[in-house]
Amino acid sequence: MENLENDLENNKKPEIENQIDENNHLDEVVKADSNIEENSEPIFEEPKIVDTPIEEVKPTPISTPEKKKKNGYKIAFFTLGGIVILGAAGYFGYPYFKKPAVVATENVCLDSDTKIYEAYKDAVVMVKHRYAYFAKINGKEIQLNVPEATEQVLYGTAFFIDKKGSMISNSHVLRPWTSNEGNEEIYTNISNMRRKIASILTTDIQPDGYETFIASNWGNASSEYYEEGGDYHDEGSEENHGEDFVTSADATVDSTVVSVDDIAASIPHKNYVSEDDIEVYMKTVDISVALHNSTDEWLPCTIGKLSEDPSVDLGVLQLVSKETPNSVVNIIDLKNAVVDDSSIQPGEKAVMIGYPLGEDLALTSSGVKVQLYNGQISKETDGTKIQYSVTSTNGASGSPIFNHCGQLIAVNFSGIEKIQGYNFGIVTKKINSIYPFLASRVGLQEEKLTDKTQ
Repeated sequence: MENLENDLENNKKPEIENQIDENNHLDEVVKADSNIEENSEPIFEEPKIVDTPIEEVKPTPISTPEKKKKNGYKIAFFTLGGIVILGAAGYFGYPYFKKPAVVATENVCLDSDTKIYEAYKDAVVMVKHRYAYFAKINGKEIQLNVPEATEQVLYGTAFFIDKKGSMISNSHVLRPWTSNEGNEEIYTNISNMRRKIASILTTDIQPDGYETFIASNWGNASSEYYEEGGDYHDEGSEENHGEDFVTSADATVDSTVVSVDDIAASIPHKNYVSEDDIEVYMKTVDISVALHNSTDEWLPCTIGKLSEDPSVDLGVLQLVSKETPNSVVNIIDLKNAVVDDSSIQPGEKAVMIGYPLGEDLALTSSGVKVQLYNGQISKETDGTKIQYSVTSTNGASGSPIFNHCGQLIAVNFSGIEKIQGYNFGIVTKKINSIYPFLASRVGLQEEKLTDKTQ
């Protein structure tokens, strides 16, 4: 037992000695520190405790996180702004900012109907032509507002050929009263209206009152005025001229005539405007075009040159602004058209883009829509026109006709309404008579050949 206690005491002794050594070391360090404080400035200053209310303590700003935060706000702001701008452009400016799925370039074959449609749908427009009867009386022009002279509206098709707002259509679309159809009826109406005006319009009516007076008194007008009035009585007097005797019966007649003349002399005499001073004709009231995808927007136009050859049913139409809309990325370039019509053979594809039946088919809930129809060439050309089996009717006059590659080969102008499949177009080379392009095309080809030789 005594040995065990000695062992425990011997084991504890080293530990106690170690602790004493450590305490002595710490005391030496403290003494060294105290000597430094007495002989020199303190290296470290003890923090001072300040009694500051909690609410007044403000954290020190940290620069790096704040910068990142600001950059985040900027990115979010500009991203949102970009989305708003793109959204507005897409909603309000879609018809003007959109690009066609197919861009037509020279010598590139658009080998499907869909590609041809996508390339040229914006270049083909619907024509709305309002025209009416006008009269010029002693130099004063008025529009006739009478039952026989109601205003007419004709729909057709045209297509852009340059960036100056120039379009090609049919001459009968641009000047329908000069076409063969209905000519006889128009001339008859013009002749009758001249006579009717002369039968009611007196010389005491002022020019500014012509239009109102004619419309108000049209029910009393007669196209047989001269036959029943002047000419009839003149013929009667000529029949009695040259008789060399007078009977008692004749004397009685003579006394009656004198009596009638006396009564007529007491009635105020009215002078009527001579028929020779009256000109009646048809004239454009307004002509405008609507673009594909447009909504109730008609662009005003002027009529340019018309073909002087009655067999070439072509004419030029131009926007008043003389600037093709930006939405028309692809004009129908005549430099890429087929002018060698002898190369167009029966059986080849024919594609038409146009507006048959005008607004009846074109107007939809989302705006004006152009239409595509296809068929094939039916007969060889005669040098002026070509026949094809493409569905067509009123309103499609002036539509471009393409081959399988999307090259212009003709301009649609006529057909048989009751029987589909018999339609005709004026071949492309005839456009040169109203819109010269072959000379510039030859010059361009010569320039390309020169470049190649160099």
